[in-house]
Amino acid sequence: MAKIELTVNGKKCSGEVEDRVLLANFLRDTLNLTGTHVGCDTSQCGACTVHVDGRAIKSCTLLAVQADGADVVTIEGLAKNGKLHPAQAAFTECHALQCGFCTPGMIMTTAALIKDTPNPTDEEIVHGLEGNLCRCTGYINIVKAVKRAAELQGK
Repeated sequence: MAKIELTVNGKKCSGEVEDRVLLANFLRDTLNLTGTHVGCDTSQCGACTVHVDGRAIKSCTLLAVQADGADVVTIEGLAKNGKLHPAQAAFTECHALQCGFCTPGMIMTTAALIKDTPNPTDEEIVHGLEGNLCRCTGYINIVKAVKRAAELQGK
């Protein structure tokens, strides 16, 4: 067992974990932050995407012990002071979800994308989301939502 300490959604957290526990499982099972979804267990779907030290990371690819000392933001911590993040607002406004399973990962990836690329082209959006899979939407409204999120963030 290893003791880890990290900041999750602005709050200091600690726990003891086995060396093999994934960050996704620590977030879900230990901290009860179930917005981080585990969809494939092979890092293909992106549903488990969170921000670790400001970067979008698939939390099923990172051991919890590797996140020791890190600053982690999950979908539950993206909104600030009761106000949705532009990516959250845009996904709602543009109807960029159906079943919702991929949505937390898509939103977290979008938030990182528009932070790094404030005015993304269609090609940059497609490339930026290529690690996230959606089985329902066909991506048209997701691309619209990323564009809208970029607009909202610029305001």
